[in-house]
Amino acid sequence: MIKTILIDDEPLARQIVRYYLSEYPDYEVVAECSDGFEGLKAIAQHKPDLIFLDVQMPKISGFEMLELIEEKPAIIFTTAFDEYALKAFEVNAVDYLLKPIEKSRFNEALKKIAVKINEEQKNLTGFTEHTPFLHLQNNRIVVKNDGVIKIIPGHEIHYLEADDDQVKVNTAEGNYYKNKTMTYFEQTLDPNKFIRIHRSYIINLEQITKMELKEKDNYVVLLKSNIWLPVSKTGYQKLKTALGI
Repeated sequence: MIKTILIDDEPLARQIVRYYLSEYPDYEVVAECSDGFEGLKAIAQHKPDLIFLDVQMPKISGFEMLELIEEKPAIIFTTAFDEYALKAFEVNAVDYLLKPIEKSRFNEALKKIAVKINEEQKNLTGFTEHTPFLHLQNNRIVVKNDGVIKIIPGHEIHYLEADDDQVKVNTAEGNYYKNKTMTYFEQTLDPNKFIRIHRSYIINLEQITKMELKEKDNYVVLLKSNIWLPVSKTGYQKLKTALGI
């Protein structure tokens, strides 16, 4: 049996997928979820082979939910918006079904599942360093700390710092860690709000209070949290452009 979970905030959408699946005896729907948090719990509990996943949902999006899953099942996206298709395939989705889902397209998607299910989970990788993200993700960071999921809005982020193989996200409440790289955040955070000022630092422009020349060609910035951070030559040019200096 192919254990399947339906994750969609629209009951009718889940009902349609469940109805289509009823014609396939090898598929067992083990859970239905109305948001990403429920989806995470269900995936941890049932360890499904396949999930049908909506993109735009309350609390966290489908893409953000996937970012929090270490071993990803096969994924078929179901959404009313075709602009997410490229991003869906860049996270190795098996297929991308537009609502209202046509039966013929649904059948085509299931034909692709057999091959995908046989692949090792290690090949079902998620986001790459070069995956372009939606503006929805660009304005916040989702972290998991001691089993608790926290959504950090962009305006609460003071700066990000490279910390060995992780990135430290500094906020007024404290530090949080993500198993990502600085390049990942440089490419996914809103460039109008976040600037990489140094190979080890990305700052929230709203947090800057002043910039000073420390010594020849070496600048530093002072944040509202009273923290000084170094600015590289490249970072200085970026800051000048961003601040209109």
